[in-house]
Amino acid sequence: MSPYLAEFIGTAILIVFGDGVVANVLLKGTKGNGGGWIVVTFGWGMAVFVAVLCVGQYSGAHLNPAVTLGIAAAGKFDDKFKSWADVPLFVLCQMLGAFVGAVIVYLFNRPYFAATDDRDAKLGVFCTAPNIRSFVDAFFCEVVGTFFLVLPIFLMVSPTLSYTIGVPTKQELPLGLGALGALPVGLLVFAIGLSLGGTTGYAINPARDLAPRLAHAILPIPNKRDSDWGYAWIPVVAPLVGGLLAALVCRSLHL
Repeated sequence: MSPYLAEFIGTAILIVFGDGVVANVLLKGTKGNGGGWIVVTFGWGMAVFVAVLCVGQYSGAHLNPAVTLGIAAAGKFDDKFKSWADVPLFVLCQMLGAFVGAVIVYLFNRPYFAATDDRDAKLGVFCTAPNIRSFVDAFFCEVVGTFFLVLPIFLMVSPTLSYTIGVPTKQELPLGLGALGALPVGLLVFAIGLSLGGTTGYAINPARDLAPRLAHAILPIPNKRDSDWGYAWIPVVAPLVGGLLAALVCRSLHL
């Protein structure tokens, strides 16, 4: 599978499970209605885990333009993500995947959107918004949240086993984690949601917010509100800034 197709599929999976858990909690009549913030944050953590597990071997599972930009700015290219020329293609595939994922969430929950009177809840299935309408504070929160997503990814080290052969010759043997290799990133997103997500809904991903917001604007959702385009630039620009700041710290620490 090509890295570009993998980013498309992985981001679609991310949104199906991520926006899906929000729909299950917010929409009237679902089994999970009223499940609360813990359900949402755990669901998003598991969404990241599943998506990274599925496509990590093919693309590195960026699934987020802020992560893609941060990796490029840090110079961490590899055989899957080869140069700055890959950045726009990765981002385009992430956006398309997120849009398709959002459409699937709508089709899956179509009767429940119709049964829900709360227009803000319908929008909240697709995208984020701050509870206190301060754009300066929201921008800061999204920068910080994304910084603490991207920097820990740079800091994560795969465990190794050291062993000696004959004369004291130390060699490193990678210790494969299999499916568990994707778990730390899922737990990281879960932790961000619990600790830093309550102010803005922690988009920390331009594709996760912008593409589903566009889907909300286009889809025939009954009795929907506007898509809050006045706020929409913050969960796009602020995560990119956070990713770049993480890359700057990564370079300064020679990681």
